[in-house]
Amino acid sequence: MDETVIELKAADLTLGTAASAVHVLKGIDLSVGKGTSNGITGPSGSGKSTLLMVLAGLERLDRGELHIAGQALHDADEDTLAAFRGRNIGIVFQSFHLIPNMTAIENVAVPLELANVPDAFSIARKELEAVGLGERLDHYPGQLSGGEQQRVAIARALAPSPTLLIADEPTGNLDGETGRQIADLIFSKQAERSMTLVLVTHDPALAARCQRQIRIRSGQIVDAGV
Repeated sequence: MDETVIELKAADLTLGTAASAVHVLKGIDLSVGKGTSNGITGPSGSGKSTLLMVLAGLERLDRGELHIAGQALHDADEDTLAAFRGRNIGIVFQSFHLIPNMTAIENVAVPLELANVPDAFSIARKELEAVGLGERLDHYPGQLSGGEQQRVAIARALAPSPTLLIADEPTGNLDGETGRQIADLIFSKQAERSMTLVLVTHDPALAARCQRQIRIRSGQIVDAGV
């Protein structure tokens, strides 16, 4: 039996308060095996990205349990959660989330330094070279194309050698050809490093590249893909 990396049990989350409250996740159960690629699809507003943010430890559940790599995160304090995320979870966002006044190598190295990782800049250089940006280390985000910025974001996500790689619409801000190149990069790195990948996408072709497709509607899993 495959080792389980993600175990989500009876996950419930409401965002907003009073009249603006929205019940986003409704008793979700989900298990994800180690080293697998998993695509989450569903209509806009179905809870896909919120589920991803829960798995990343960026949203806290109201009720339920979340275990990642054997660690209980649902009742962890913020410091424990942040430290665990820094070591074990890489995140790639649709809009890159690079720091504009830092170079490519600084964007990758600084999170490592904050996590007290030795040789942060050596690791950052290696990761940027691995995503094809060895000649762009000292360029700022504003000097890079969208595809190059996403490559920096991928290098940053991969730098801590995470157990889990999370991607939220990673090709959503890119043209078709660049998006395909970024998808190729993500899947090749996931396979090369035997990471677990969970990505949210509206693109059926991108979802189809995953070993498993999980469909969500109205805050509930309607097809677990197994």
